[in-house]
Amino acid sequence: MPDITGTLAVAAVLIIAAVIFAFKSIQVVPQQTAWIVERLGKFHAVLNPGLNFIIPFIDKVAYKHSLKEIPLDTPSQVCITRDNTQLSVDGVLFFQVTDPKRASYGTSNYIIAITQLAQTTLRSVVGKMELDKTFEERDAINNSVVAAIDEAALNWGVKVLRYEIKDLTPPAVILQAMQQQITAEREKRAVIAESEGQKQQQINIAIGQKEAAIAKSEGEKQAEINKAQGQAAATVAIAEAMATAITNIAKASEQQGGMTAVNLQIAEKYVEAFSNLAKTGNTLIVPSNLGDMSTLVSSAMQIVKSQSPANPPVKP
Repeated sequence: MPDITGTLAVAAVLIIAAVIFAFKSIQVVPQQTAWIVERLGKFHAVLNPGLNFIIPFIDKVAYKHSLKEIPLDTPSQVCITRDNTQLSVDGVLFFQVTDPKRASYGTSNYIIAITQLAQTTLRSVVGKMELDKTFEERDAINNSVVAAIDEAALNWGVKVLRYEIKDLTPPAVILQAMQQQITAEREKRAVIAESEGQKQQQINIAIGQKEAAIAKSEGEKQAEINKAQGQAAATVAIAEAMATAITNIAKASEQQGGMTAVNLQIAEKYVEAFSNLAKTGNTLIVPSNLGDMSTLVSSAMQIVKSQSPANPPVKP
């Protein structure tokens, strides 16, 4: 009976040991993770995501690395610029483990190594720039830091993806001076803009006055032209009316009794002219020879006859 009990106990121990051994030999690696297995203290293999088997008590999972992109906040530090100005710089670094074996054995702590290298590189890059350039050349600073760290991080099994400066803080005195400079620059631009506006206003006024003067002169010119054309037209109309009247008189004189009517009209005009002349003053003016009236009438009749169609005027 004691032998059976001992056998059962041994069997139970063996079963438990087998279960523990099987449990220890199974390793499930999560996604985006890599485990480093050492066998008797020496690197043996890299366990990829999924189900893996190892030898318990001989193999050991020494390191576990995440293959995801990792953001690393670098501590704020004071950098000296090229023009001897202190500048507090704070940034964040993004990296990713690409070689789990090198990340395990290339350095004792790749996170500390990357952080220290980022800080020293940042101080070196900022030290080559003036204060104003550091605010303008953030992308250049970021690229320089990434290039310097990435070259050294290859031996650590790490890939540096990017570096971003979070904050650039100069001393309070420098900030006040920069604010005054910005204010002065804005006031300068305002004065320039105002002067440009006044200049443009004067130009617009001069152009307007010029155009108004041109328009006025054009109007006066057109008015003179219109006036001259009107006078010319009036003169032509008067001449044509006189010619028509003379022609009508000439035609009427050829008819029976026409000459008598012409004589009568001329005599009336002659008498009317002397009457008006006498009214211009207190002196009464009469012809020295009343026979001159008949002579004047005869002369007028000769002129009427010479202008008639039967006796056209001789052209020179």
